[in-house]
Amino acid sequence: MPVKERENQGRASTARVAAAKPRMPSVRVGEQVREVRSELRKVVWPTRDEAIRLTGVVIGVCVAVGLFLGAVDFIFAEMFRLILR
Repeated sequence: MPVKERENQGRASTARVAAAKPRMPSVRVGEQVREVRSELRKVVWPTRDEAIRLTGVVIGVCVAVGLFLGAVDFIFAEMFRLILR
């Protein structure tokens, strides 16, 4: 392959890589901060009682799933222990 053709291929691949780069949106930082604050004002935040109740639900579900997985693990461990004996 002649040197000229290799140079042209190298330039073409560089151009493709540069064209494939994603471009950053041209939003300034201050405008972005204002938009975020505007969106956060629209959020319906839970009351203190709702937050406490829902936190309790999450903790309860985590404990229940942990106990279930622990029981399944124990059962499988015992089955393998009996099989491999």
